[in-house]
Amino acid sequence: MILTPDNKLKKLIVIGDKVLIRLSKTADRTQTGLFLPPGVQEKEKVQQGQVIKTGPGYAIPLPVEGESWKSEEEQVKYIPLQVREGDLAIFLLSGAIEIMYEGEKYYIVPQSAILMLERDDEF
Repeated sequence: MILTPDNKLKKLIVIGDKVLIRLSKTADRTQTGLFLPPGVQEKEKVQQGQVIKTGPGYAIPLPVEGESWKSEEEQVKYIPLQVREGDLAIFLLSGAIEIMYEGEKYYIVPQSAILMLERDDEF
C-alpha cells in the first residue's frame, strides 16, 4: 500500500538521505489496561511511523575530467535509498529531528537511523 502525500506536502522537498515520517497512532493503554498519559509513548527511544516522502539518496561526487576552463552541465547522480514512500519505518528517535508543519508533527530521519522497514509488496 503506497500512500500519496497530501496536497500540502507536495511543496516539500526532502534532501539527500533524509526521510519524512509521520508517527503511527500509539496505544493509550498498556497490555494490562493501565492508561498512559500523553507523551509517554513519544519519549520512547524507538518509534514507528509511515514514510511520507524520501530524499533522492546519497550524492555521488563527479570525477574531475576534462578542462577546467570548459563549462559543462553537471548532473548530480545519486545512490537511491532503500526506503520507499508508504513503508512503515521503525527508527531511533535520537537520530530524528521533530518538526511541525501546518499543525502536524513529522520527523526528519536519516536513513542510517532507520532500523527496520515493513513493506506490503514483495521485492
